[in-house]
Amino acid sequence: MKAEFHAKRLMSREEARLFYAVERGLAKHALGWRVMAQVSLGEVLGSADTAAFQAVNSKRVDMLIIAKDGLPIAAVEYQGSGHYQGTAAARDAVKREALRRAGIEFLEFRSGHAPEELTFEIDRLVRRRTPADEPA
Repeated sequence: MKAEFHAKRLMSREEARLFYAVERGLAKHALGWRVMAQVSLGEVLGSADTAAFQAVNSKRVDMLIIAKDGLPIAAVEYQGSGHYQGTAAARDAVKREALRRAGIEFLEFRSGHAPEELTFEIDRLVRRRTPADEPA
């Protein structure tokens, strides 16, 4: 192969800031949850309906929060200033519905969100997804 390649950013600077903020927000709860970037929905969703699976297979979420056992807990999407162009709203609706049907939460943060908004949403997620007998 003679083609040249170059490295590309996995996330935009804004997505990276959100990624690290989500990591910090989860770390304070010490549950062992992790954050993954640019996750293909075909890797974390399954369906016996081939057409439904094909509709989400190549779509990605900006971030995915997973439990210690690797099971998905929540998708995190960053909606930057240029996000809602073309068919973005329709693509997001498909992702949101597929995740909901799989029991995976969907968190959305817009450009310019306040840090306390993120903290509040992460804390709420932990309360919803942590068994009562497990410390949050």
